[in-house]
Amino acid sequence: MRARSRTNRARALQISAGLVALGMLAAGCSGGSGSSEGSGGGGTTTMVVYTGQSGDYQINFNPFSPTQIGGGAAIYEQLFFINKSGDGEPQPLLGTEYTWNDDGTELSITLRDDVKWTDGEAFTADDVVFSLNIVKDHAALNSIGFDGEAKAVDDTHVVITFPEAAFTQGPDVLGNIYMVPEHLWEGRNPETDVNEEPVGTGPLKFGDFKAQAFTYVANEDYWGEVPAIKTVRFLSLSGNTAGADGIMAGTIDWQTSPVPNMDKVSEVYPGYDALTSNLMQTSLIACANPDLGCTGPQTDPAVRRAVYYALNRQQINALGFQNTNSEISPSYALLSNQKDMISSAITEPVAPETGDAAAATAELEGAGWAKGSDGIYAKDGEKLSLMVETVTGWTDYITGLQTMAQQLKEVGIELKVGQSSWNEWTGKKTSGKFQLAIDNLYQGSAPDPYYVYNNFFSTTSTAKVGKTSGNNVSRFSDPEVDQAIKALSGLPLDDHAGRQPHLDVIQNTIVEEMPYIPLWTGGTTSVWNVKKFSGWPSDSDMYAYPAVWSRNDFAEIIKHVKPAS
Repeated sequence: MRARSRTNRARALQISAGLVALGMLAAGCSGGSGSSEGSGGGGTTTMVVYTGQSGDYQINFNPFSPTQIGGGAAIYEQLFFINKSGDGEPQPLLGTEYTWNDDGTELSITLRDDVKWTDGEAFTADDVVFSLNIVKDHAALNSIGFDGEAKAVDDTHVVITFPEAAFTQGPDVLGNIYMVPEHLWEGRNPETDVNEEPVGTGPLKFGDFKAQAFTYVANEDYWGEVPAIKTVRFLSLSGNTAGADGIMAGTIDWQTSPVPNMDKVSEVYPGYDALTSNLMQTSLIACANPDLGCTGPQTDPAVRRAVYYALNRQQINALGFQNTNSEISPSYALLSNQKDMISSAITEPVAPETGDAAAATAELEGAGWAKGSDGIYAKDGEKLSLMVETVTGWTDYITGLQTMAQQLKEVGIELKVGQSSWNEWTGKKTSGKFQLAIDNLYQGSAPDPYYVYNNFFSTTSTAKVGKTSGNNVSRFSDPEVDQAIKALSGLPLDDHAGRQPHLDVIQNTIVEEMPYIPLWTGGTTSVWNVKKFSGWPSDSDMYAYPAVWSRNDFAEIIKHVKPAS
């Protein structure tokens, strides 16, 4: 029997829920806080966080929604936590143990028997089956391709039966589906409901909501150790500059967005420190598939490859990102720990760091594009002019895109930068109403490239333009890639020889088609208040990915951090 189980382990560190005092800081204010919540350290139990949100929040605590607002996994828990910065082994949350049968068609899960929803009702296996069926029954929410049949054996045991071997669905099911209470969600539409009054099982529960800030408070009846931090406030500001000002003033305790002098945070910002982790693969996402309704020059693979070759990534990294980014592979296998999985047929497994104008020109002219009198290429009366979408106030991306525009103009490509609120930007991507957008491809449920491919390149997680897609916002669709992804789903992650031919098919196709134009492996930097709080992740103890906007990791960090004495 292929088994991977972990018993419930005692928590060595006190769980702390990061919360921010209700009156501590509002967008546009520079005030401090009361004596028990001040920035001088010594036992504060409130925490102010900033995710990079630009513009007012729109209430949405639906854990299944792509536009849900921050911190949701601290309310709605998964069965297990999987640390993508670590070994990828599931750590117990609402589930305590799991076991696969030998052929990967049956997954048995044991649940905790001491958990209650924050309205006092008991959490049972029926809630797990209900939550899994929400994902299965709604294609727009089922980016993981979950097709299992879940049954409650009793209140603390669930068995999921799959039609075929489904080892790779394990990390998604165990670590990426949020549990909701059947008695409150039955009859609701999980695709549209904004869930204004969330009821979960996690270490935090809903406090209050305003467009400029919302709060979570500690769940004093949490099944685990009750958080030491008693209030977390999520701020909406005007962008990165306002966030950096908040760090300088001591009014923000944790943010994952750039500040000046990121290599000298502890010197420039007394009482703070920073940690950078390179895990997210930043890309220019193209609405790439004309068969699904995409329009514009970016639907030509030659244009996408020309952009790929024309960019001077070193210059962009220096000017926009303080040299925090690292190399990326066009195969989307992470170079730090997945390099051995890159197909040997890919002759250039790492994206060029400096621009190659000759290669860009060859791509365009080979596809019939010709330069006009203004120096910009055109074809069949269509000018090679592209609009790339980003979020207002994301100064690092904006600077990077402006630098790209200058570089691309030199090879005959016009790039315009469009800025909008986070909600508008997200809506454009998921509906397909864009040409290019800059964003990150996350690593998925476990540290393996399969999850990037399944999430972002599978036909099952996309939709026609005008319909809400899953993670595959590029609208990329290829039957051979779909077949290879399906074949991988039935193989254990440690079957390296059996998996590589399927990885080869996917990687060679996406390098050729390039629906996502690889930019770099982004350096995600969190800045946090070490004078007021201890227990943050570190290079020697990366117990979670250090990003305030990474839902599952946020919840784990909140459970580790505690007030500094």
